Amino acid sequence: MAVSGTVETERALGIGLVIASAAVFGLAGVLTKSIHADPLTITTWRGLVGGLLIAVYVAWQRRRARTRQPLRLGWRGWLMATTGALASIAFIAAFKNTYVANVAVIYATAPFIAALLGWLIAGERARTKTLAAAVLSLTGVGMIVFSGLGTGQPLGDALALLMTFGSALYMVMIRKFRDTPVVWAGAVSGLILFVLGWFVTRPLAVSGHDVWLLAAFGASFALASVLWTEGARRIPAAEAGLLGSAEVPFAVLFGWLFLTELPPGMSFAGGAVVLAAVFAHAGHDWHKARRQDRFAAQKA
Repeated sequence: MAVSGTVETERALGIGLVIASAAVFGLAGVLTKSIHADPLTITTWRGLVGGLLIAVYVAWQRRRARTRQPLRLGWRGWLMATTGALASIAFIAAFKNTYVANVAVIYATAPFIAALLGWLIAGERARTKTLAAAVLSLTGVGMIVFSGLGTGQPLGDALALLMTFGSALYMVMIRKFRDTPVVWAGAVSGLILFVLGWFVTRPLAVSGHDVWLLAAFGASFALASVLWTEGARRIPAAEAGLLGSAEVPFAVLFGWLFLTELPPGMSFAGGAVVLAAVFAHAGHDWHKARRQDRFAAQKA
């Protein structure tokens, strides 16, 4: 009985951590638009603060596990870190050039694009329902991008789509390069951004107002990453994927509350199509996993 209670406590903690991670991730758009600095300067400081904090987390994890094996990325890890860095630049620039809701909804299609890329690049078998959800979600993205034509927003939507492809490629590499320390690659990715930004922009030419927001942005990135890592390891992958989708409504809500952003009606319609695909797909996986768990418990 005590074991069962411990398992349920761990599961409840995992759910809470993943939802908290989604909420913190959802603040990215509001923080980006509240900072007056240019996208590359924002990315530079986000990379430094976030990268250092994630590195501290990695060191703490290694000390707790008493791991003495050296941290080596290899060419695979450096490829992942570079891809993550480029996606981050597009991510910040997208928020500066379109609605927070548009970026959040377009990014929600990343798992489906990852499935398509995995099929095309790595020969991974894609489920029919995943391909169907991908087509439906990309239709919704098309509606969002179309709504930006003539309103000055298509550049931001295009950057969001570019960022989503980069993130999807990163997901494929995580599955393909299973022996690569993913969290450490994320920390290195942030530090790459700092080094790059230091030489091509003026990171010290920021206002006092922006300094605090930049620090908060970097810290929120690290916090969300740690919360996700700690939460996802306590619950099934299908459940983590479903709960992680809550980042989209959080981002839309925060954009409305703090920035009073109201995208065109077509953006809302496209967003509804994407969210329907995301939650239906994730919900189906979650229900399937629950049925399998119950079946295994009955057999035991």
